[in-house]
Amino acid sequence: MAHDKLLDGRLKLRHLTLAVTIDEHGTIVGAAQALHVTQPVVTRGLRELESILGVDLFDRGPRGVNATPFGIAFLDHARAVIAQLRQAERQLELLTSADIGTVTVGIHLAGANVILPRAIAAVKARHPSLTVVVRESTPDVLTNALMAGECDLVVGRLSVDPSAETVQRLLYREPIRLVTRADHPAQRLRAPRLDDLVQHPWILPLEQTALRAELEALFAQEGVDLPANRVECTSILTLRELLLRTDSVAALPRSIATEQGLRPLATKLRSIGRAVGVTTPANRPTSPATKALLDELSRQGELLEQG
Repeated sequence: MAHDKLLDGRLKLRHLTLAVTIDEHGTIVGAAQALHVTQPVVTRGLRELESILGVDLFDRGPRGVNATPFGIAFLDHARAVIAQLRQAERQLELLTSADIGTVTVGIHLAGANVILPRAIAAVKARHPSLTVVVRESTPDVLTNALMAGECDLVVGRLSVDPSAETVQRLLYREPIRLVTRADHPAQRLRAPRLDDLVQHPWILPLEQTALRAELEALFAQEGVDLPANRVECTSILTLRELLLRTDSVAALPRSIATEQGLRPLATKLRSIGRAVGVTTPANRPTSPATKALLDELSRQGELLEQG
């Protein structure tokens, strides 16, 4: 039957990997380099796949390739299959080693700096052989990694518009504060407004973050242009040093705002969200390692709410 053509034995896993790699790199040459094969091998494999499917997956152009509507639909399923196979591999490794396994956590700055280290320390105390891999990046990159099976969960500020393919769980709520070094000139102001602070350098989150979007909306609401003198950064170590050594202003979770040498300003940020949580794939089995860390994150979130 026509609808069984993907199950007649012609479609191989290498075809799925090939299509996803072409889409990620945008060129046949880039995909060949990433897969460590020649360009003709990639071209031939793509033709085989398109012949099996009976549609063109990519529009070819002088500067590369772009997925067609058929390609976009197929690539979503290809990525899901690859993610499930990666999870199956992890589960088999877990059974083979008779150990609790490995969990890979994605983090972005706001919200992960306190709860994640506490959760890792607590879960490692009970399961010393559990391996935790921590990846820091922007939310969009981490979401892609989550969908590709490269991350098991993501900890940070929750999105106001989550993907239907993910599940968000609230861990605790933490206010965002404007922060400077303790002897910053703005600390002499009773309740500085944004237009009082825009003359100073700012450290802003990257554009891909929810906090950046909320800050931009706040500046717009108050009729203040986004600071021209700014650094865009999500590295907490770099950010903290810049705050201590310059007249910079940054928006940070309250737990960071009270670190030694830093002090929050009295500026009110009522429109900035406070929810910190964990995001997991909606339709993927949870490994024992992931469940152990999720349970500990929930417990640490309850402790933070109480404190």
